[in-house]
Amino acid sequence: MDFSSHRQQLIIADRKLSYLDVGTGPVLLFGHSYLWNSAIWAPQIAALSAHYRCIVPELWGHGQSDLLPDNGKTLLDIADHMLALMDGLDITQFSVIGLSVGAMWGAELVLKAPARVKTLVMLDSFIGFEPEVTRAKYDGMLDMITAAKTIPAPLISAISPLFFANNAANNTPELVADFEHSLATISAEKIPTIVKLGRMIFGRRDTMEYAEQLTLPCLIMAGVEDKARSVLESYLMSDAIDGSQLVHIPAAGHISTLEQAEFINQHLADFLAKHH
Repeated sequence: MDFSSHRQQLIIADRKLSYLDVGTGPVLLFGHSYLWNSAIWAPQIAALSAHYRCIVPELWGHGQSDLLPDNGKTLLDIADHMLALMDGLDITQFSVIGLSVGAMWGAELVLKAPARVKTLVMLDSFIGFEPEVTRAKYDGMLDMITAAKTIPAPLISAISPLFFANNAANNTPELVADFEHSLATISAEKIPTIVKLGRMIFGRRDTMEYAEQLTLPCLIMAGVEDKARSVLESYLMSDAIDGSQLVHIPAAGHISTLEQAEFINQHLADFLAKHH
C-alpha cells in the first residue's frame, strides 16, 4: 500500500510539514507514534479512504517532515501546528485518530478547538503524566542518543521490543527488522529533533486534569501486550472521560495498527459510522 502519490507539504512555522491526503468525505486527521511515520496508518487509510478523507501528517523530524520549528516546545505547540495544517487545507470540522503521541497531541487539539473535532480515537496512549520510573528510563536513553549523535545498536535492541507484541520477532519479523533499520539510519541532522520530541512527550503535562472537557464521542483502544503504555492506563482514561468506549486489542503491542489491522479497521469503521 504505497500512498506516496498522495504526499504533499505545507509550510507551518517556517518549516515543511509532510502529509498524506487520501480519499474524499468527512475528514479524519491521523497522528502517528514517536519514531515511526505515516506508514503505520497504511492499512487504515486503505480501508477508510473509500468513505473518508484521510489527512496523515508526519511529526517533525519524522518521515519527510522538516526539523522541529523554533516555536515547538510542548505538545500544545504540536497541536497548534496540526490545527494550522487544517486551517491551511480549509478544513473546519474533522475527527482525530491518534496513536501514542498522536493521541497525546490529539487530546490537546480537542481541548484547544472543541467545536471543530467531531470524534476522538486514542490508541495505545496515555494523556496523564509519564510515570516517574519510565520517564527516568527514557531520559537516560535520550542522553545516550544525544551523546552518540545516533541510536546505538544496543539501544535499538532495547527500544524495539517496546513497540511490538510478545512474539513479534517470530510472527512479524519483517516489521521488526524494518523498524530497527529505520532507527539505525536516522540522520545525525535529525537526532536533536528526535531527542527534543522525546523530552516533550515524556515530560508532557497531565492532560487527565482536563479529561472532563473531552465531551465528544471518544474511543480508547489498547493493545493487551503493549509495553510502552499499560492496559491499566487505558482503564484510567476510560474512567476519566465520560461516555468513552474502551476496546482492548488482542495479541497487539504498541504498533497495533500494523499488528492487528483488521481488528482495528473494523472498530474504527463501526465507531465512525455511528457518529458521522
